[in-house]
Formats: sequence, structure tokens, C-alpha cells
Amino acid sequence: MLWRRKSFWLALSAFWLLLVLLGVFPLRLAVSPGPLPGRSQGWPRWLDAAFLQSFSQSETNPEDVAQLPQVFRGSSCTWGACFDTSKCRGKVLKIFVHPPAGPTSEAQRRILDSLEGSRYSALSPADACLLLFLPSQDRRGACGPLPPNWNGGRNHLVLSLYPAPCTRLGQAMVAEASPSSDIFRPGFDIALPYLPEAHPLRGGAPGKLQQHSPQPGATLLAVAEEKGRWRITSTHASACLWDRHCEQDPGPQQTYPGETLPNATFCLIPGHRSATSCFLQALQVLAALREMLPSRVLTLRQQTQFLWTAYFSSVEKVIHTTLEIIQDRIWGASGHPSLMWNSPPGALLVLPTFSTSLQDFPFYHLQLGSGPGSSFSAVIWVGASGESLLKLIQEVAGSRHCAQILILWNSEKPPPDRWPETAVPLTVIEGHRKVSNRFFPYSNISTNVILSLDAQSTLSTSEVDFAFVVWQSFPERMVGFLSRSHFWDEARGGWGYRTGMTNEFSMVLTTAAFYHRYYHTLFTHSLPKALRTIADETPTCADVLMNFLVATVTKLPPIKVPYGRQRPEAVLMDSADPRPVPEPQPPDEDCINRLAAGFGHMPLVSSQVRLDPVLFKDPVSVQRKKYRSLEKP
Repeated sequence: MLWRRKSFWLALSAFWLLLVLLGVFPLRLAVSPGPLPGRSQGWPRWLDAAFLQSFSQSETNPEDVAQLPQVFRGSSCTWGACFDTSKCRGKVLKIFVHPPAGPTSEAQRRILDSLEGSRYSALSPADACLLLFLPSQDRRGACGPLPPNWNGGRNHLVLSLYPAPCTRLGQAMVAEASPSSDIFRPGFDIALPYLPEAHPLRGGAPGKLQQHSPQPGATLLAVAEEKGRWRITSTHASACLWDRHCEQDPGPQQTYPGETLPNATFCLIPGHRSATSCFLQALQVLAALREMLPSRVLTLRQQTQFLWTAYFSSVEKVIHTTLEIIQDRIWGASGHPSLMWNSPPGALLVLPTFSTSLQDFPFYHLQLGSGPGSSFSAVIWVGASGESLLKLIQEVAGSRHCAQILILWNSEKPPPDRWPETAVPLTVIEGHRKVSNRFFPYSNISTNVILSLDAQSTLSTSEVDFAFVVWQSFPERMVGFLSRSHFWDEARGGWGYRTGMTNEFSMVLTTAAFYHRYYHTLFTHSLPKALRTIADETPTCADVLMNFLVATVTKLPPIKVPYGRQRPEAVLMDSADPRPVPEPQPPDEDCINRLAAGFGHMPLVSSQVRLDPVLFKDPVSVQRKKYRSLEKP
């Protein structure tokens, strides 16, 4: 009997989670107050991945393979009949938004803002795979006019953040909050969570769960009832066993008024809430929950926090998740596998356009048991040539891990006719004037990891070798030599930027840093154009923007490694003036605040840790040290 209960609960929990994720049951989300300045919350780290195998399978599951939906209830519309995938060219879902017919409501404005400048936007209907229509009503309650190129709703998505009467229009897909189950078409329509009006547009606060481990004596279960009430029960409440008559045991009696979720370990939202008690008794839910190990409860709680942060914490994430679901339907097996959806950093930050192989991303090596790579590509941004550049090329090429060197020539003067002889290929790419182009995903890059450098950077071969070995242990993070920090300025009511040497840092300069080449793809194809424009207009802001991006993905700080010798800090280059700047120029205070506003929150995470080689500066013979040149004066 014990084995049956455990098997039944595992199947039941997976079924309920699937229903919630697919949006079959409407959800009303509670929003926590905004996070305190400077405070960040990382992705949850699971106690034991074995407890969440069903959420993070690395193999391609049958549901990941493209399948044509069945005929839907109440409609003769099928995926093949109502959506023409031949209009979807390229690898990214392109959408065109029909301008609203009348005055723009606040909800419509938030949808438009979440799509403006995104990778999904198309300039005209001819360039789009999907046409987005925002329904409206006039003052008399009549539905607004249909847009041009309506074509019966074919290849259209009718989107509404709140339940609306003007969404069921011909062959169009519908994405709306809390749709009625009798008109919802599974596999075609998309159910959105019911968002509060104060839900943030971008970023969003982390989940409200502060205690991940269940507390002794806490309410075990809360079940939704009619009129926004909840029926709750403790761990010691009675349960109707199979050999007893359920009608003789009314089950939990305590009720909890209000629409907010009660503070219980588990919450269930049945489809038909009038028979809640009988539902609990018939399925022996209480008995199964009592037998669940605390470690299992911990991993389930952490998974809820990840799902909230990745897909529901802002309007922008909800809209982009909707579009990614549609994109996966179109591309089928070439879309996101289940591991991408159900493990950090989530499907919105993992682009299948980069690769269809999980091993090519920096996030899944532990799950797959694979390595991040054994060689790197050095990418050197050159504003002005000189002896320091030639010396840098020789030092980098001397690393046993270096596979190639790319020179991004950004000087008005032509590159030299002859370069130092190296044991690795050296390629020169000319003519790129924008600072953001240093983070372009050049097809010439043949390795998974990039060593980003400036012409004035000064590194030794030993420093390069050690930093690369460190990166191999942390392939999703940035590993750099020169660090900076941010802070909250109470007097100014904004963020500040420190360049001096302190005991804390939150950024590393890309003038000398290792990171995965995938971040070039994210920088170019995922960041809104407005953010990349800030970097082009203020070149000293490019480092900050790249650090913002990586911190948003990882929820972790960068890693700092030491210089072996005291030397001037690497200098930044101004694209308008290729001459080297004598001292590193910090970005203006407006830069970091503009970026924080664009991201919707402050993603940077501070650290006080620096990784040094074993025996670094220890009083032992230098012959015993692996990275000897790091300590040479």
C-alpha cells in the first residue's frame, strides 16, 4: 500500500504541474513588493537533481517532437488549416503588431512596450510570420473593427492580458487570461495568468518564498473553494482511508477567506471546486503528502521559484513566453527541449537559433556530464596599433589552450602588412566602428570560449592559462582580471559606479575577460536595440552592459583572477577617437541607471572572492609552483 501511495502521488504531482504550466487552469498571481536596492536572488540550486528528474530530462522526449494538434472542441480549426508555417522564414519568430484602432488602453500599451525593439518585431506584415491583434471595444461595448490583412484570422494571434469579450475571431489563435474551459482549444490557444494591474513591465521581483524548507507544524494543504475561499488542513488532520466511508468523515473544516494564497506547504486548485472535500478524500492526498520527504518538498519549492522568475515575474516575460510557445510549435524538434524550459536560465534566455545541441550552451554541462571545451579564441579590439599589441599577440598565442586570434581592426589607419609569426591562425576583420560590434557573433570564432581583449591589455601566458582553467570550472560566468563595483547612492537616489580597488566587486572589464561565445549571440540578437544603442553612444558603458547581460542569465557574480605583476589598468577605447585614453574612464552615472531602467531591475551581484593558484605567493620554492610567472616583479 505504501508503494502504491507514493507512485500515485508522483503521477498526480506531475499531472497538476503540467496542467498549471499549460495554463489549463486559470491562475491569479500575487506580486511581492519590489526588491530592496542592491539585493539580488539567484536561480535555485537543487539539493539533489534526482528529485527533479521529470523536470530536467536531457533526452528529447516524445512531447518535444512536432505533432499536429487534433480537431478542437467547438471549432473546425486545426493547426494545418488555420496557420500557414510557410510564412515563417528564418530561425526567429517575427511578428507584426496591428496598430490599435482606437485609444490605447494601459494593458495594450504594456504589450506594445514589451515588444518594442525586441527580437520578434517585424517592420511590415509581409516580413512577419505572426500578426498580432489587440482587441478593443467602443464606449457602447461593441467590438472594434478588424485590422487590414485579416484573412479570416489566419496566422493571427488575438492577445489580451485580461478576460475580454472580443477575442473569439475566426481562425485566429487566442492568448488571454483565465479563458473559459468550454471555448479553450488545447494545443492552439494559450492561457495566460491573470496579472494584477501593478505587475511590473520588465524585470520583476523574485518570488515571495523566503523559507524553502517546510517548517514544522505549518499548514500542510490549502484547496481552493468557491468565492475565493480556501480550505486548509494541518499535518495531523484526519484523512479518509480506502476501507472507510468517505461521507462519514467530512475532512478538513477550517476555511480561509480572501483571494490571496494562504501560507501552506501545498496549494491545489481543482477544476470543479464544489466537491473539494470528496476530491481530497477519494485521492488520499493528505496521506500522500504526509509521506513526502522534506528534501522532495524543498526541490519542488525551488522549482516554483525558478518558474516564477523565468516566466511570470513581469508582463514582458509573460508575453515573450507566449511567443516562444508558438515558435516551438512551428519549429517542433528544432525548438526548446524540456530541459531548456525547466532548468535555469529558462527558455527565454536560451535561443535555439544559436544551436540545437544542449552541449553548445554553457548551462547544461553538469546535467549532460560533458566538458565546456579545451581551447579558446582570442578576440582583440584594436583602436590603435603599437608595440603593446604585438607583445600581447605573442603572449596569448603562447598559451597551450589558444586555438586562434581574431583582430577586430577599428582604427582609421590600415592594419600592418606583417604580423608576428604565431603557432595559431591570426585573422583580421576590418571596418567595424560601433563598440557593440566587438560582441558580434562572428562566424570566424571556432571555439566555445572567447578571451576578450583590447590592444592595450597586458597579460602574460601564465595569466591566460590560469584564467582559462578557472573558466572551465565556471563556463556560464565571466572570468576577468580587472574588476569594478556598483553601489546604491542614497543621496542621489540612484546607482553609482566604483573604479577603485575595493574588497567587493560586481563587474569585470571585457578588456581582459573569458566568457562563453553564446553571450555574443544574446548580446546581438536578444538585447533590445535601445540598450545596444546606449553602449554605442557611450563606449565606456559597453562593459557594464555585457556584465548586466551575463548577471541576468546566471544570477551570479563574475569571477576575478589575479594579475601577476602590478601594472596600469587596461584602457578603454573611444570609437570616435581611436587614441588610447591614459586612465580608464568610468561610465557616467547616467549609464548604469539607464541600463537598470532598461532591464527593469539591477541584475549585478557582488562578490568578495578572488581565485588564486594553489601556492600563489606561498613561501615555497618557485620550482614547485605551476604558474611561476604570475609572481615575477
